[in-house]
Amino acid sequence: MTFAVGLTGGIGSGKTAVSTRLAAHGATVVDADEISRALTAAGGAAVPALREAFGERYVSADGALDRAAMRTLAFEDPAARARLESILHPAIRAESDRALAAAAGPYAVLVVPLLFEKGGYAERGGYAETGGYARRVDRTLVVDCPESLQLERAARRSGLDPEEVRRIMRAQWPRWRRLQVADDVVWNGGGLDELEAQCAALDARYREAARRAG
Repeated sequence: MTFAVGLTGGIGSGKTAVSTRLAAHGATVVDADEISRALTAAGGAAVPALREAFGERYVSADGALDRAAMRTLAFEDPAARARLESILHPAIRAESDRALAAAAGPYAVLVVPLLFEKGGYAERGGYAETGGYARRVDRTLVVDCPESLQLERAARRSGLDPEEVRRIMRAQWPRWRRLQVADDVVWNGGGLDELEAQCAALDARYREAARRAG
């Protein structure tokens, strides 16, 4: 299987900025968010199960999941969130596996916002052998920046109310915890030239790791 790097970071940290640059260096990028959007778009494979579980209220007129309504429900109702995850997460993992198996680049980057939270990471003892994304990646890469910058970027990019962004941030691991368990870290609190230099160095490192892995 292709050498795989699990890329994660808090909302607004710049995961897309990093994955885009690694792709420009030749990496195959598999983005769990893009897979989720495809599964829940009009005609998406997950829509029938979501309609059955939550009703027509959460399906838009065009047949796609009403993501805004579902996001609100998931934050307000833990049982609904668990039901949503039980439908989407296995499907996202299955599509991720297919994409990784077909990866043609020197290495693959699997972008998962909740890589650690939903990735099979135990509170003690590191990764469980069979949990989540743990068995799917060879290294983990965290994109890091100040939380104030996360908030600013996420609100500007998505149009979300700042308090809603804060609510999403609270549902994710805090910075210190991601940094504690990451194999590699890229700092995205500076300029684009600095980010590009880091990505170029990471590309060289991952190519060499992939070559050694074999």
